This record gives sequence, C-alpha cells and structure tokens, in this order.
Amino acid sequence: MTPSPSPRIRPARPSDLRRLAHVEDSGAEPFLALWGEDCPPALVGASPSGFDRDAAPGTLLVADAGSPPRGRSIVGFAHVLHLEGDDGYPRAHLEQLSVLLPAWGRQGIGSALVRAALTESRRDGFNELTLSTYAEVPWNGPFYARLGFAEVPEERLPAWLRRITEHERSLHLEDVGHRPDGAGRRVVMARPTAGS
Repeated sequence: MTPSPSPRIRPARPSDLRRLAHVEDSGAEPFLALWGEDCPPALVGASPSGFDRDAAPGTLLVADAGSPPRGRSIVGFAHVLHLEGDDGYPRAHLEQLSVLLPAWGRQGIGSALVRAALTESRRDGFNELTLSTYAEVPWNGPFYARLGFAEVPEERLPAWLRRITEHERSLHLEDVGHRPDGAGRRVVMARPTAGS
C-alpha cells in the first residue's frame, strides 16, 4: 500500500469552512485525558465555525490531505488574526492551530501549518508572530519552543496582548493553573517571521 502524501498547506476556500470546527473539536480529547473534570469548558465546548473565523481579519490556512477524485479532506488549520497593536498598526497573532486527532496527529502537520503561518505573516508585512498557549503542556509551549517561539515575560506584554490574556482568564483557561505540576499556566510566546 502506498502511503498517503503529506497534506498540502494552502489558504482556506469557502468550501473548507464548514469542516474547521470538526477539526478543532477533535483536539478536546487530549485535554480531557490530561485534566479530566478539571478541564476548562472553553477547551471542550463547541468550537467557532469556520465561517466565523473567516470573517475575522487575518489569514486562515488549511492542511488538505485530499486528492482527486476523492476531493478535499481538511485535516488541520491555522488561524492568524490581524489585531490592532497599541500604536494602531496591526499585529499577527496565531489564534488557533488544530490538527484532526487522533488520525492525523504527530505527523508534522502542526509544524507545517506554523511554518506556513510564519511565511504568510512575513508576506503580509509582519515582523513577528505571537500566540498564547499552555507553558507546560507538551503539545503546546514545548512544541512552539521547538519551532523557535520564546516566552514573553508578562511585564513586557503590550496592552493589546494583555487584552488577549485577560479574555482567556474570562474563559477560565487558567483555572487548571493551581495544579502542583503547573500544567495550566498560560503564556504568550513570540518569534520573528524572518527565517521561517
């Protein structure tokens, strides 16, 4: 049997949008396995629709594992928001990265999507890409660190990034942060788009 080719990373098309929530929803299981009933509801609730994501200013990339004649098979996506910075200029922020689990996990799709998001952000004129994630969860902070992202100290966060962290607190994403292992600590990470 011939192995299936690596998914192609490309901009999302309107016909892809209905598939994105299913991909994102598949990521709830690892968090449930990690935290059980302590898992924040925002991580396991219904995800935003692809149509809502597409309506926001930014870039929406998909990993397409389909091939003719079967058609498209969306197995991952990256959503980069263009948010207004403190100086009034837009900033690039990786709002969501999702891979269809368990079937497509640990195959390099997430890494490929992040690299594509960095490239697209650079092409869009952004010098840096930021994100917010769990510092200690293996498929979060350590994953992004391997891709060149570094934690931004909280005292150095500009107001626009502090608004993101405040919003996440309102969703109780840090409520697991009181665990002895610190697994629920949220951090902002950033890396230059150059060299992607």
